[in-house]
Amino acid sequence: MLFEAPALDDVELGIIGRIDGVRHRLRHELYEPRRWRGLLRRLLEADSIRASTGIEGHHVSRDDAVASVDGAERFDASDPDWAALAGYRHAMGYVTQISDDPHFSYSDGLIRSLHYMMMQHDRDKLPGLYRPGPIFVGDYEGPASETVPGLMRELAERLNEAADTSPPIVQAGMAQLNLLMIHPFKDGNGRMARALHTLVIGRDGTLDPRFASIEEYLGLHTPSYYSVLAEVGGTGWAPERDARPWIRFVLRAHYQQANLMEWRIEESGRVWAAVARVRAESGLDERNMGSLFDAAEGYRVRRYRHIAYADVSERVASADLRKLVNLGLLRPVGERRGRYYVASEHLLSRVAEARTFRPQIPDPFGSV
Repeated sequence: MLFEAPALDDVELGIIGRIDGVRHRLRHELYEPRRWRGLLRRLLEADSIRASTGIEGHHVSRDDAVASVDGAERFDASDPDWAALAGYRHAMGYVTQISDDPHFSYSDGLIRSLHYMMMQHDRDKLPGLYRPGPIFVGDYEGPASETVPGLMRELAERLNEAADTSPPIVQAGMAQLNLLMIHPFKDGNGRMARALHTLVIGRDGTLDPRFASIEEYLGLHTPSYYSVLAEVGGTGWAPERDARPWIRFVLRAHYQQANLMEWRIEESGRVWAAVARVRAESGLDERNMGSLFDAAEGYRVRRYRHIAYADVSERVASADLRKLVNLGLLRPVGERRGRYYVASEHLLSRVAEARTFRPQIPDPFGSV
């Protein structure tokens, strides 16, 4: 027996409808062939893995998160944090890959494989293997270890059921809740549960999983996240408990994150347009747009990234970056291999007009 989704009331169904409306607008926006959307996907993927590993205590900079997504050298992350980031990136890369696979099916083996990708850097945590004994998280005790394989098979079977007509957001939330309450692994259960949530919502097909994830929201609201799990989970495995508080938390997270994503895409479009004006006025080739955009968004730019975006040789990339410095658009930091570039005050002032304050998105439940 697993936790069951509650029968949705009119308020909850209405909020799901509003979330779906925003997500369909996002789909329309994101699939227009604009080059900056690829750059934004990369930054959002980095934000997502950074948020999820941060919940587990592995804190890295935005620049290190982007470097991990790029498969590049880190800036200043510690060895354990960098390894955790890389493991989660590999697993989420696979989640993105299989989100639209027509031959896909859920299995406990898939979940164990994803866990191995995440945790392979720490063999003491038994990556890919179910825990051999009891587990405690605060006041909560997970189900007996001998019941874990059967519960995980039941979870996979439920996710494969065509008869489950509940909205994908609810299915994703319940998959996350059940995995968290089963707590099948010695460590990494939170990351694995969040990845499963993203996979289920990505399989819906409306949005690329990188744009549908709520991991950033969970990272910003970690105390509330833990609080609602404690409320629903109680002190031990009791799947008959009411999951409604958790489902409402998930709906709130998706509503907030979808609206924030819409704002972020709109602002990124304005920043791109402002950078394009600066480039044109400076007489620069369009191949410089990637480095200028990243810098304008507050990231450190390294030569490898300019080479990849502009599709040029190392010699041409060095000349391009030197020109951007000479024009007063970028500022160099460091020497030789450790050198990177940041936006100049001039570039930041030119894109400031494109910026808006992060919106205060209301609670969709209001006073309900």
